[in-house]
Amino acid sequence: MRARLMDFGWDAHTEELRASLLDLMETHIHPAEPVFAREVSELEDPWAWSRVPVLATLQEEARARGLWNAFLPGAKGAGLTNLQYAPLAEITGRAVQLAPAALNCSAPDTGNMEVLDQFGTSSQREKWLKPLLRAEIRSAFAMTEPDVASSDATNIATRIERDGDAYVVRGRKWWITGAMNPDCAVFIVMGKTDTSAERHRQQSMVLVPRDTPGLTVVRPMTVMGYDDRDHGGHAELLLDGVRVPAANLIGAEGDGFAIAQARLGPGRIHHCMRSIGVAERAVELMCTRVSSREAFGKPLSEQGVIRDWIAESRVRLEQLRLLVLKTAWLMDTVGNQGAHTEIQAIKIATPATVEWILDKAIQAHGAGGLSQDFPLAAAWAGIRTLRFADGPDEVHKNALARAELKRQAVNEVSPPESQLRRQPSHLEE
Repeated sequence: MRARLMDFGWDAHTEELRASLLDLMETHIHPAEPVFAREVSELEDPWAWSRVPVLATLQEEARARGLWNAFLPGAKGAGLTNLQYAPLAEITGRAVQLAPAALNCSAPDTGNMEVLDQFGTSSQREKWLKPLLRAEIRSAFAMTEPDVASSDATNIATRIERDGDAYVVRGRKWWITGAMNPDCAVFIVMGKTDTSAERHRQQSMVLVPRDTPGLTVVRPMTVMGYDDRDHGGHAELLLDGVRVPAANLIGAEGDGFAIAQARLGPGRIHHCMRSIGVAERAVELMCTRVSSREAFGKPLSEQGVIRDWIAESRVRLEQLRLLVLKTAWLMDTVGNQGAHTEIQAIKIATPATVEWILDKAIQAHGAGGLSQDFPLAAAWAGIRTLRFADGPDEVHKNALARAELKRQAVNEVSPPESQLRRQPSHLEE
């Protein structure tokens, strides 16, 4: 068997898009950050972030530069691979509240668009995917529930029951990102259609329009005191006898768990890509801060402990970036299932690494790092949520360890000479 060469270099098209995006960030997005915050604060509906004028201006500029829907491969998006999208997503992470939305690449819409693109019917794509691709509406993904341990998605208790030519939905959801935004026009709701089926075939997904009777947005949820208003917030939902046409089912009955897994793979790596940009900006802010402050007779930048933080930040960040790029390359070359182990690995490594870097950047800023005067505290709260979003650390670690134990058990029964080398299952063909 011959080894497959891993190549993380940017091709000419990626270089062109990256240069254009860096220019967009410098000339438009970073200057617009305080404008966006002010315009959101002045809204009559404080959750309607997608309606502010400055965002519309940035979106037009992104369209003109060919950066629109960059996350989505194929004709509907920019046609980029995961490896091509990675440096772009990282750059948007440097202004994570604004830049992804400017490119129409913000969660949860990205994952919902992928679901509709891959599993939706032609009528579902016409009604919901096309306006999402044009950023005319927003959407939400409703899976997590308050009354069960949602780290195990098979625990969900929401029921989706067939009644003639309709489905009736009953249940409670919470932490539904984007749901507070009045432009969130449709919810992808996951629930159980057949509790007697095999454990992973009980779940299904249906499209529930926001104005459907029985759907109530109960309250916003805060994240460590932050309302994430400029992401459309997170909400608790009540679905009390919600009735939707049977044609609103995504895929077939029992496909819900598999569709959720297909949705979460790209979603996880997109979060990781953007988080690297968050960490890069934190390192930049830390270096700027310590170079301008003195303590105990010399600049903070000359203090040994500060230099240790900076050096460790760079090492950890470069290690993380390489792992994320390898994962993107594998997703492109062997598919999401073939990259499953690496997707789990980056989901474990990214929040821990970026959280550590943000902690040191906050510490370097003194009390200012805890304040609203710098983006670090809000970024820390956002990154901390990634240890739950798309599956908590412990679930991924358990699955990764189980796979490693299985792989090592296979190696133990192999000929002795094979034990002298690691079995590079993903890198050979």
